[in-house]
Amino acid sequence: AYTYQINLNTSFNGDDNLYVRLKTGNHKGPSDEKTSYNTYLSAANGKADELTVDKIWYTMPVGDTNNTIFIGPAVENYYMHGTTPSIYKSVLKSFTLGGNAAAYGASTSPGAGWKYVADNGFALSSNFATQDGENKGMLSKEGKTSWATQVGITKPQYSVSAILNMKYNGWTDSYFKSTDGSSRPDSTGAATGDSTNYGLRAWWRPLDTGTAVPEISLGYDTSHTEAATGGDTTDAYFVGLTWQDMFTAEDRIGIAFGQPQKHEDDTVNPFLYELYYDYKVNDSVTVTPAFFGGTSKNGRGKEVDMTGYVVNTTLK
Repeated sequence: AYTYQINLNTSFNGDDNLYVRLKTGNHKGPSDEKTSYNTYLSAANGKADELTVDKIWYTMPVGDTNNTIFIGPAVENYYMHGTTPSIYKSVLKSFTLGGNAAAYGASTSPGAGWKYVADNGFALSSNFATQDGENKGMLSKEGKTSWATQVGITKPQYSVSAILNMKYNGWTDSYFKSTDGSSRPDSTGAATGDSTNYGLRAWWRPLDTGTAVPEISLGYDTSHTEAATGGDTTDAYFVGLTWQDMFTAEDRIGIAFGQPQKHEDDTVNPFLYELYYDYKVNDSVTVTPAFFGGTSKNGRGKEVDMTGYVVNTTLK
């Protein structure tokens, strides 16, 4: 299976930027299915061999270089945040963003946003995206909307951030999840409810690479739904560890594990992990063999285990 991507950046006055991402691929099955087994690969793309406009948005500074606004017909919330939530490079899509669950889960949609990044590393941002907004209208009652506000601070060795993400009209997140944990019922039980989602993120890295001390990325999410009966809370956590320059220059060992988005009444405790080694064959080719697995439940409510293997080869 393959994915092919082209990133285009155009500036009209030297300070603004129009970003367009063209993408194609032929992934099918577990590598690009958004199931409760969480096997979707970060490198996967199921475009059926058709070259498409995968992302497009415009950014420009306002007043000074500390303020930036975004607008575009195909953008995700996290591209508009002021603080990078995680420095862990993941194989599974679930482990991006410090746990791709309720607080950071996004969708490529029409949206807009603003961020402020101070010279001392403090950042504040707020943005929204509405699924199918080109047909149903942005911020409309008919569209599913995610409105995220993040505050954080970043220094050379560490970062800490918090986010509030309000999601409306049944917006669900498809990567770091269990079957029960991803549902968003309203007070009648219909899958069209709103949710209030909180996320905490932190990362730290040592001064020197090539030692036994790893980079550490942490994440925790909790969300509240409108469910009238049973539990109305879900939570998720993530831990990512990275060792760089251990055997050769620019190589990387990655280990991540965590609990996918879990409903408090779920009868199965979901779990997910991955382990990989990323090394450069030459200046243009990187090879990443990986091993991953986890626990979820099947359609009968029984616990089921999953194990996967993949070798990613990147040409850049």
